[in-house]
Amino acid sequence: MNYDDAIKFIQNRLRLGTKLGLETTTELLRRLGDPHKKLKFIHIAGTNGKGSTSAFITNILMANGYKTGMYISPYIHSFNERIQVNGTKISNRDLATHTEKIKSVIDDTICPTEFEIVTAIGFLHFLEQQCDVVVLEVGLGGRFDATNVINAPAVSVITSLSIDHTDLLGETIEEITFEKCGIIKRGSVVAVYPDNPEAAINVIKNTANSKNVPVTIADKNAVKIISTSIDKTVFSYMGEQYQISMLGVHQVYNAVTAITAAKLFGITSNFAQGLKQTKFSGRFEVVNTDPTIIIDGAHNYSGVFALKNAIDTYFPTKKLILVMGMLRDKEYEKCISIIAPLAHYFVATEPDNPRAVAVQVLMETAGKYTKNLSFKKDRQQALDYAKTIANKDDIICICGSLYLIGGLKY
Repeated sequence: MNYDDAIKFIQNRLRLGTKLGLETTTELLRRLGDPHKKLKFIHIAGTNGKGSTSAFITNILMANGYKTGMYISPYIHSFNERIQVNGTKISNRDLATHTEKIKSVIDDTICPTEFEIVTAIGFLHFLEQQCDVVVLEVGLGGRFDATNVINAPAVSVITSLSIDHTDLLGETIEEITFEKCGIIKRGSVVAVYPDNPEAAINVIKNTANSKNVPVTIADKNAVKIISTSIDKTVFSYMGEQYQISMLGVHQVYNAVTAITAAKLFGITSNFAQGLKQTKFSGRFEVVNTDPTIIIDGAHNYSGVFALKNAIDTYFPTKKLILVMGMLRDKEYEKCISIIAPLAHYFVATEPDNPRAVAVQVLMETAGKYTKNLSFKKDRQQALDYAKTIANKDDIICICGSLYLIGGLKY
């Protein structure tokens, strides 16, 4: 099996959709020798900020000499981004080798989804690479996510929580938080994002208390923003100064969540070095400067709200051309309603995903909140059109889904 064969095999499993539950993953991993049982984990769940927090934690661990695996989803530029060791993506050869091994143990009695297979590939790779620790991002929810087959992690991390995936996780913040808290296991400790709703915090504390697990919430009041620019944010936390390249106050909160988690893991130094070295694609990322083009994977209300605040903070006087596409299972009208009014011009498009909102529907929805708009179904054509109408000092922002921003030519 070569790389192209492996990708074809993996992506063919997308037809199975999302299947919450641990039985299939448990059996698949048993047939592979239970690689996950020989690894140490920091497990991360939440609605937003999982990827950024994973990247911050990974870089702090690396700065302290740990050989660190990182498992994230989805990807922005290449599939291999999902599985990394010390910042190096899994090679095409290793991906093909592990996929072939997994294919060899699948028969008529087991039918793993795409995510279950990729999770197994990650575990095999991290074990083969002899990782000291793996930063493991949940795919969806937590309690019945494929990653939750692991035993008690060294640290469980709960990032920013809000309403999302209501068809699978519940309609209230309490129900959603309960599902995320499924990663909290007896024998672990918990680090929590500093700006979550009180109702969510109560569920986290109650879940942890029922399992005798201590909870540490990062201290929002100990955060002081020193300076912000399009290149970096400088802040202090508990008297120490830090610098990050990812923009927005929410990223500062993700960073202090990472500091909290790393301290619980036993790290005592090199926090500033790890945070400063962290880069993560698709999070209010400036990818071009003539004109300025920003990509952001915000795909739910709280994410888009954070994006709106970042635009207001960094580009308050600039004309904004918004290129936006979303998935049907998101609160797309609610998201559009808060960011479309900022747009001088709105270009509707479709993410590269079968669950995309039809471009005409998205444009009609946006038309309730902004006057100047058009649509291009093809996302590259949408971006190219935005570039043709942009003046030198305008801002183009592409947002609405991680499946929209990846693979574009900027």
